[in-house]
Amino acid sequence: MRVDSLPRRNPPSPDSVPRPGVDVDLTDPVTHNERDLDGMWRVLRRHEPVAWHPYDGTPPGFWVVSSHRAATEVYRDSTRFTSVHGNVLATLLSGGDSANGKMLAVSDGERHKAVRRKLLRSFTKASLAGTTERVTAVIRRLVREAAERGTCDFAEDVAARIPLLAICDLLEVPEQDRDLLYRHASNSLATDSPDILDEDSRLSRNEILLYFAQLLRSRGDLPGEGILSRMSELMKDDLRLRLDELLFNCYSLLIGGDETTRLSMIGAVEAFSAMPGEWERLRRGEVSVAGAAEEILRWTTPAMHSGRTATEDTVLEGRPIAAGDTVTIWNNAANFDPEQFEDPDRFDLGRTPNRHLSFAHGPHFCLGAVLARIELTALLEALVEYVDEMSVTGAPQRIYSNFARGFHSLPVRLAPRRDTVKGKHR
Repeated sequence: MRVDSLPRRNPPSPDSVPRPGVDVDLTDPVTHNERDLDGMWRVLRRHEPVAWHPYDGTPPGFWVVSSHRAATEVYRDSTRFTSVHGNVLATLLSGGDSANGKMLAVSDGERHKAVRRKLLRSFTKASLAGTTERVTAVIRRLVREAAERGTCDFAEDVAARIPLLAICDLLEVPEQDRDLLYRHASNSLATDSPDILDEDSRLSRNEILLYFAQLLRSRGDLPGEGILSRMSELMKDDLRLRLDELLFNCYSLLIGGDETTRLSMIGAVEAFSAMPGEWERLRRGEVSVAGAAEEILRWTTPAMHSGRTATEDTVLEGRPIAAGDTVTIWNNAANFDPEQFEDPDRFDLGRTPNRHLSFAHGPHFCLGAVLARIELTALLEALVEYVDEMSVTGAPQRIYSNFARGFHSLPVRLAPRRDTVKGKHR
């Protein structure tokens, strides 16, 4: 069982746990890879749900929000807490995001609402029907083949191929270019090693933007039904979407559409291996696939934090926040808040309600949440259909990031199911 899944009978006292910015540097990817911060989050949620994190730079620190209640308050109120200056520590602590006002994730106001409203039309279940059919077929084939082989690295051999297929399908990326984009996407917000420089991540992000500029130029006015075509049309309608807006949003959709879903899929298999009782509940049909998907999203919380900037002097959970202050919401803390989730340290596929924040909340609720749920549900159905048992056979390797969390390597043994259940989960 994972260490961080074990409930602690005697909660640590405030004096016995590391302090953010003093003993624990939340900006350091190594911190999240190598340290168990559960004790710190427990104490902060209870005693200081809005805590100050000193930082040796400009700004001189940032606020750390750990409770579910405070997190949803910040997420809901884009007037007091704006995304325009950046939405992750990497940009908020380095002078702001160059895509501000151009990429939906770092925009607010009426134009943000208008562009988002039009792009959402590409993410309805009806609009995604063709992609759903293709992705489901690929997922079933990958899981079946992995089960027949018996062993695989689930992260590389299965999960890495699924979300990117779906989002590249929607972005009309040619098949031969997808491996290249996968490599750049994987390096943009996380790395497999602490020795990889930030410069490499910036280079990967720039390569993605350059790729979409070249793809758009090569397409010309070719018609299409994907998001790239729809955004191209928005350049001509009353919104007058600019080229830089189109490119930044392609980048955002690629990264968001790949990272969160891929890491939650890998985390699902790791959790099932560690807690086979929950896998049996799903396998026997005692819990719904849809409900299981929500608990996996809560349990894995692939996007650890999101950032905002206070636009005015305000108060949050009794703490005075000054205009211009950086405020970070830690989803991986809020998603385990006992004030919101009963017995939060228990992996419970039948959990209801399950108001997790893995897709954020409010005006910036994840644009691709419907697609992510479709993919994760299809994976669970395929696992139920083709796999009897699963177990981790080697040490899982965590990614290095202060934003995303999960595994880049998960060696597993999959025992094929003898009495294969055809079609949908019972």
